[in-house]
Formats: sequence, structure tokens, C-alpha cells
Amino acid sequence: MSLVYFDYNATHPPFQNILDRSLKNYSENFYNPSGPTRYSLSKQALIETARSYFSNITKKEKDKIVFSSTGTEANLFLLNCIKEIHNEVIVSPFEHSSIYENLHSLKIPFRLIKTNKSGLIDLNDLETKFTEKKAPLILIYAANETGVIQPIYEAKKILNEFPIYSDLMQAYGKIPIDFDLLSGFSFSGHKIGAGFGASLTYFENLENEFGILKGGNQENGHRAGTENSMAIESFMETSKIQLENLNTKNEKLIQFRNLIESEFKKLNIKIISENSQRLQSTIFMILPIEEIDFFMLGMEERGVLVSNGSSCKSRTREASKNLLNMGYSNEEALRAIRISMGYFTTKEEVDKLILTTSEVINLLK
Repeated sequence: MSLVYFDYNATHPPFQNILDRSLKNYSENFYNPSGPTRYSLSKQALIETARSYFSNITKKEKDKIVFSSTGTEANLFLLNCIKEIHNEVIVSPFEHSSIYENLHSLKIPFRLIKTNKSGLIDLNDLETKFTEKKAPLILIYAANETGVIQPIYEAKKILNEFPIYSDLMQAYGKIPIDFDLLSGFSFSGHKIGAGFGASLTYFENLENEFGILKGGNQENGHRAGTENSMAIESFMETSKIQLENLNTKNEKLIQFRNLIESEFKKLNIKIISENSQRLQSTIFMILPIEEIDFFMLGMEERGVLVSNGSSCKSRTREASKNLLNMGYSNEEALRAIRISMGYFTTKEEVDKLILTTSEVINLLK
């Protein structure tokens, strides 16, 4: 059975031609980038080419970009950097669990901003908290469940010279990003179709000797461990495709999103944060049925893969904390489903999603 995939926010299907090319390059040039020979130096040169590429597109200093393995590690590195120069932070209520968990584990005091069903941070509450005690802001650029794009410009006006740090995992490669507003950020290759194994962190105040993994001089001493040169190469090449085709892709995806939402509302499906600016690729919704597990199973049996929210909690029957923070009830939050699309999504797949969703919901009513 051919599967129709609608969980791009969890991981974007890979660009097979890029992975094949990177694997071939690795197979023929498998040398350790930290080795002393000219063959190893060529592998290090590839990594530095990728670092230069990301430096150019973000307009940030090359030496302050650090490659790591996953988005969670990239966020951990970002938070460790923040801890070095800040005693406290203000945080949005929409961050990935890797942010909250590591704020706790690193013992970084934080204050949480209020929100409502718009899925946006409460700017008045941010201003109140910032006025009471000035601190930097951690603000996800686009929420991974709702897809809501947060008001970065307005937040920056409030903070003025104080920094904003942002998890760009869902935003990078999907919407234009104003990197000038950010003093630190993270994003990951597999979220844009580069396959697993490479993420990056930028931090403007990164000190030469700072690192959280020690034992080698890789990544300018910031992250010991042999670099995944194959994944980093794929990360760069996939990024080029996503950014070069950004406008065309988003024009297609907004048409798909509008069609899906129009048809879903006929089924009494509630679209979350419908009137807020959102990623063209993402729909978070509350189903008009309680049997969500059976819904997911019914969709999968018919060859359609969707999600019940963030991949950090998708294997558990846990209410979305995002929705609880937004004022939805626990019962409503347990009926939430996420649809996410991307570069490879087709009209035929969208049609199958709509038809299958209608079939399964009507069966379960």
C-alpha cells in the first residue's frame, strides 16, 4: 500500500538524490575530518564550506556557528551558552520540550509568558515581565504544533537591546527569517529533508574556549566528537533547494491548506488559531470525536499518516501543553490532530487526506 505522509513537522522526507550523492562522497572519501593527511583536510574543508554557506545566508559570524547531531543537542548547546551570560530568561509557552527540560536541568530561572487561543504570546504580559525585571527572551519562531508564527518584530521592540534567542526548527526553510533580530538560534537538517544527523547553533557571544562536549578540538573546540560530514553536506545542499524554491512551495502549500481547512470545517473540525499568521504547511485541529486512537489507526490502515502533535510526545496519550496554555480543556486537547505538509506534498495526496478523514470520522461517529 502506498503511504500518504502528513507529518512533515516531525521529519521531512529526504531528498533522495542529495542523500545518494552525499553517501557516495562519503564512501569514496571516508577520512576522518580531524586527521593529519590532505584527504582528511578535504573533509574538513567540506564542513567549513557548509559553515560558510550558513554564515552567508544568516549574515552571522562563521566562527560562532556550531554543528551538532540533533535539534535537541543544538538547543542544549544554545541554553548552555545563554547560561554563561544570563542569570534568568523570559520564555514563551510554546517551546519544544527540550527547552523546558534543559532550563530545569541547567537550573536557569525563567518566567513564562501568557497566551490565549490565538496561539500568540501576550505582548502586554511580555512587556510587564520585562519592565519588572529585564531579561533576554527565548521565543520559538514558529510553533511546532499550531504552526503559529510568533510576533518577533514586536517582541524585539519591547526588549530593545536585550537579546532574543529562537528555536527555528519549524521555521527554517519554510518561511523567510529575519536573522538580524536574533542573538542566537538553532535549526536542524532533518526538518528540511536532509536526513538525520546534523543540526546547528549560532550564538553571538560564543567564547573561544566554551563547549559542553570536551575531549577533542572539533568545531573549533566547542563540540568534541567526529563531525558527521555526510549529514552536514546534505544539510547544506538541501537548504539550497528549500530556500531557492521557498516562494513557489509556499504558494502551493497555502492552496492546499485552504482546501483542507475548508473541507474539514464541513466535518465540524475546529481549526486551532485559524485567524493567526501560521506556517502554510501546518494545520492543528480538534476532531469532533473522542476516539482519537481509533482515528489514527483507521487513517494508518488506509495509508494516511498524520500526527497527534509534537513528536516529543506523540507516542503518549498526553494532552498538548500548548493547547492547555492557550485555554483549551484537557478533553479538547486530547482530541487534537496535526497535519503538516512540505516540499513533496501533492494535490492527489491532499485529496486522499480529505476523503480518508471524512470516511474515518463518519465511521467513528
